[in-house]
Amino acid sequence: MIGKGHAISRTKASISYGWNQEKEAEIVLKEHLAGDTPDEITEEFQIIQSQNQRCHNNTLSFIVSPTIEDGKNLSKKDLEEIAKKFLKEMNLQNHQAIGFVHRDKAHTHIHIYANRIGFDGKAYNDSFIGKRSQIAADTVAKELGLTRVREVQKEKAQELKGLREEIKTINDRVLQSRPKSLDEYMSKMKAQKVEVIPTINKSNQLQGFRVEYKGVNLKASEVDRSMSGNRLIAEISQNRSPTRLKEAPQNTYVFNKSVQLSTSLVNKITRDIVKGVIKIIRDTGIGI
Repeated sequence: MIGKGHAISRTKASISYGWNQEKEAEIVLKEHLAGDTPDEITEEFQIIQSQNQRCHNNTLSFIVSPTIEDGKNLSKKDLEEIAKKFLKEMNLQNHQAIGFVHRDKAHTHIHIYANRIGFDGKAYNDSFIGKRSQIAADTVAKELGLTRVREVQKEKAQELKGLREEIKTINDRVLQSRPKSLDEYMSKMKAQKVEVIPTINKSNQLQGFRVEYKGVNLKASEVDRSMSGNRLIAEISQNRSPTRLKEAPQNTYVFNKSVQLSTSLVNKITRDIVKGVIKIIRDTGIGI
């Protein structure tokens, strides 16, 4: 479960959004309030807020989002419990607050609006409220046996690790075929379902590459260091020469058009040449 939070000044507009019937809104939380419309709730907030004229962003807005799978099985009562526990974790249980569940999308989520000004006229400290909202949501998820952010992140990390390994394996096979140009390399990668996307700035300088594979978009260097722009360009440039590369190329061809290499790329290739990182790959006769 994920929690987000920040202080806002648009109380009426925000509460009206939460109450939006087009989003199948249901009230799942109502603390220290009597009103039945956005106007009435806003007026009640403003009565308390009038005690503290120095605070401009005087309403707190939170979104609490269970995972899609958890959300499918949560009743209105369950969502009410989540909202109340979240408010308590944020130490706002004694503030005016209203919460709505939205089910207009596959991802069920709760909008909570709390008065930042307490009944004593003091403003709630909103320092690091975003991070504190994450911690509060995680605590509630743990208490109620719901999926926690760290579990979701762990699953995604494992999935991403597998995809990176697949891309790296395809890249290695393609490079074994000794492509003589970036266009040839990109074409062979595309044939293996990996889209290699050059990153070219406004000055027509090639800065590096991104890759798309099975819905994932990553910097090539995030897949593996051997796929960084300087390594790829240097190795492909080396494939065109029977002797060791002695200096960094200043430009190359992408989509049959000449592009200049960025200063950063040239410097990195030069450094690799000095270190002897770039090797001559003899023709193995392996094709792809």
